Order: sequence, then structure tokens, then C-alpha cells
Amino acid sequence: MSNEKLGKKRFDYSWVIVGLSFLLVCVSLGFCSSTTSLFLSPVTEHLEIERSAFSLNNSFRYIATAIVNLFFGSMIAKFGPKNLILAGTICLVGAMVLYSVAENVLVFYLGGTLLGVGFSWTGTAMVGYVVNVWCKKNKGTIMGAILASNGIGGAIAMQIVSPIIESGPVGYKRAYFLIAIILVVLFALIAVFFKNKPKNTENIMAQNTDNSTTKKKSRGDSWVGIGWSDVVKKWWFYLSLFIIFLTGMCLQGVTGVSAAHMKDVGIDGAFVATVLSIHSIALACAKFLTGFIYDKFGLRTTVTMCAALASIVMIALSLITNTTTGMVIAVAYGILSSFALPLETIVLPIYASDLFGEKSYAKILGVVVAANVAGYAVGAPLVNLCFDISGSYNVAFYICAGIMAFVVVGLQILISVAKKEKIKILSSIEVNDCQVLESDVEQEKKDGNN
Repeated sequence: MSNEKLGKKRFDYSWVIVGLSFLLVCVSLGFCSSTTSLFLSPVTEHLEIERSAFSLNNSFRYIATAIVNLFFGSMIAKFGPKNLILAGTICLVGAMVLYSVAENVLVFYLGGTLLGVGFSWTGTAMVGYVVNVWCKKNKGTIMGAILASNGIGGAIAMQIVSPIIESGPVGYKRAYFLIAIILVVLFALIAVFFKNKPKNTENIMAQNTDNSTTKKKSRGDSWVGIGWSDVVKKWWFYLSLFIIFLTGMCLQGVTGVSAAHMKDVGIDGAFVATVLSIHSIALACAKFLTGFIYDKFGLRTTVTMCAALASIVMIALSLITNTTTGMVIAVAYGILSSFALPLETIVLPIYASDLFGEKSYAKILGVVVAANVAGYAVGAPLVNLCFDISGSYNVAFYICAGIMAFVVVGLQILISVAKKEKIKILSSIEVNDCQVLESDVEQEKKDGNN
């Protein structure tokens, strides 16, 4: 039997890695992040504090994530993804345990810091890195499928956690502790089955790039990229970070209070939980479709669609009332907002790879995620401050809708400039390759004459 046939029959371990990554996001983001808005009202009522004060817990989380992600590239190189994922899972367990016993908001702030560190090593940046190492084609679709598990995990978590929270004044404490137990199981699975990289990385990468001249390329295929020393000199690099910051600020700020807003206008808690479950299921579909759309139609189409929808659904959220029409709008918000949220998850690794390429991917990815999470840190307290001042979130929704409209325009400028730079670099490489080929031909002629 030929080596080629043996190779075809050999099990591809990358599917195990994709499965573990799916489970990692399902549990970590699905249970620890997607359920955040459910805890806002019961925790603040039990501790008798203002929502803006409690939301600083999220600020500690996001600041920690932003700072840690600035060093993502160097930490990956030193410790490897597996060790970081395990350490991140331990941090998430610690955060949930602290939340379950906290009687003081300062303990929540400490838990938020641990949560932020944990997500730095188990969230979007890590998934982007792992997919980039194990999968060299259709990365958008694969990342979309993995990050879609956040929605699936969130939908499951909503149905498990919500009844426990509603069971009594301190039901939220039991919910936090249950999440910690689930995370321990996840830790064991990662410890046993996860591997840092394929055994024959170079061969796999070569196979992924074979026949590049005869096959139609996916929009998600890799390109050589720009070195870090050159990236930091590009003005549009800072424009990209500013756009990503604003996007994170608006999306996280609004999404984090959506459940509380629905309850504030009089909608029943059970119906709110149902809307959030629908939202989580729709989010799973949206992330997968966003990756697929990127691979087929490119970055501009993908992010323009997501950003425009973000602006629209923020206006829709302000129109929700405790009426039949208001409830219909709430369900519509739950579905449509799911197609805006990929801007803060799957699109981040895509920004890093599509705009800047492979040369400094890990370092740029860390900075991109840090900018996004820095937006989270600002958005959550500002949106809740609007509530404390006006008694409603509507003003914050209108402001964020306007900012996202600005983001749509900014993205067109960013992508156009980046595309010109990419074409310039790739054209230069092709010219150099042709020059090298011509030189080789001339040398062969000389050798032949001699």
C-alpha cells in the first residue's frame, strides 16, 4: 500500500483540537460570559449597591484581559497554548468560586480580575491562534463554527442558570458554584487531549498550500503579511484599533444591560430568559454564517453587514415595551443582534490575519483583542452611568447607535487603505520571485554553455 493511501487513512488530530476548542468556548464564554446580564439585578439587590458600582466588576475583568493580551504573542511563544488554556481555566474556576461566596463588591472586583485573565487564555485570541496553527484553509468558517459554541453554551446555560438564580435571594451563589464545577470537568478534558501543534507542521502547511495556482483561493487563505516594526508605523493600524475599541465599547455596553433593560420596562423574567436563549441560538448560527460569508465574500462585506445591523438593533432595543409589539421587538432584537456580535469575537482574528497577515499574527492578534476589551471596560460603566443619571438606558442606546454608524464609515476607509497595502506587498513578492526565476534560468544557460 502506498504512503499516499496510508496518509489518507490516518486520523486527522486537528478535528480533536477543533472539538476541544468548540467545548472550551462553549463552557468558558457560554457559561461565564453569556449569562452575565442574568446576575446583574439579583447581585445588586442582595448587596444593595448601584448597578454602575457593580459594573466596575466588568471593568476589572476587561482591563485585566486587555493588559494580558498585550503580551499574548510572547506568552504563547514561551509557554505554549495548552499551558495557557489550563491556567486560564483555573482562573475562571477561581472567579466563579469568589463570586459564589462574595458578600462585598471588592471580592467581585477580584473575581472580575481573575475572570479577565482567564478569558485572555481561553477566549477569542486563543481560538484564533489555535485555528491559525492547525487549520490553514477556510479559517473564517472554522473559527465561526468554534466560536458559535458560545451561543450554544449560552442557550444551555440560560436554561440551567436562570431557574437557580430565581430560586431565592442567594440563588445566584449556587449558580456561580455550579459553573465552577463544570469548568473543572473542562480542565480535565483539556489536560488529557489537547496538543500544542501538529507533529508534522511543515508538511501540513505545505499540503494546505499545494496547487495554489490551479485551485480557487478562499478569501480566508493566509498571506505573508507585514512585520511588527512596519505595522506600528502605519497610521491605519491605529485607525483599526480605534474602530475596534469603539465597537467593543458599544456592543458590550449595550448587550450587557439588555436583560436588565427588558425587566426594567416590565417584561417578565421568564420571557427575558427565553429571549436570551433565542439570542444565544441565533448567535451560534450568526458566528458560523459570518465565517462562511467572510470566506466567500471577503472582509468588507462581512464587517459592513455586522456594523450596520449593530446600529439598527440598538435603536430597536430602545423601543421595547411591556406590550405585544414590544415583546415582538424584543425577540427580533434577540435574533438580529446576534449578527452584530461577531464583530467582537470571530472578526477579531480575521482583522489580524486579513489586514496584517501572518508575519506578526500572534502579536497583532493580542493587541487587537486588547483594544476590543479596552472598549468593554469603558462601555459597561458608561452605559450603566446613563441609567443611574436618567433612570433609563435609552439615551445610551441612541449614542451607541450613532457611534456604530460612524464605525461603518471608518471601516470602508480602513479596508480600502489596507487592501492597497496588501496588493503592493504581494505584487512586490511576485516580482522578486520572477527575478529569482529569471536569474536561475540565466545561470542554467551559463552552466550549460560551460
